[in-house]
Amino acid sequence: MKKLSRKASIFLGVGILVVFGASLGMLYSQEGQEQSQLSQELDVAQLRLDKHSPDEFSFQIRELEWRLAQTEVQVNSAKARLRQSVDSIEVTETLFEVAAAHELEMVEISSSGLSSEDLDSGVYSVLLLTAVVEGDVSHLVDFVLEVGREFPTGVIESVEIAVPAVIGGESAQPSATLSLRIYSYQGD
Repeated sequence: MKKLSRKASIFLGVGILVVFGASLGMLYSQEGQEQSQLSQELDVAQLRLDKHSPDEFSFQIRELEWRLAQTEVQVNSAKARLRQSVDSIEVTETLFEVAAAHELEMVEISSSGLSSEDLDSGVYSVLLLTAVVEGDVSHLVDFVLEVGREFPTGVIESVEIAVPAVIGGESAQPSATLSLRIYSYQGD
């Protein structure tokens, strides 16, 4: 390998120093620009903060606290409504009353009993019922709608309305089979 002459070595060393110096200068310049930009953004943010008085923020905090309190009242009210007793005798009486009010005959009512379910919002007692009523089709539909209104914490899982065909001049009554779940809140 050939050695570099003294002049070439100096020239190469100066070149490397110039490139290194230029790189440092560029980095320093970029850093200065970024610092200037951040300083401007900080000034803008400070102006925005100065524009709003501390009282304005305290008013917003009080308003949000008031809205939170109202929401808690509504939640507690909803829980109280859900804490109704799920007594199968009362539910059965109500179903008989609704059927009678719609001129229907309660043919069958059965329950698998009271159970409990753990849902996201808490633990609930659940009364499962199946009811079969007979009568005019329009009254059957009205019965189902009324049951939904009578039990606001209930879920009508299914309704089957059967309309039998007329055979030999005689026909059976149309009937509806209703499966119902009634929930009652037990607590968290």
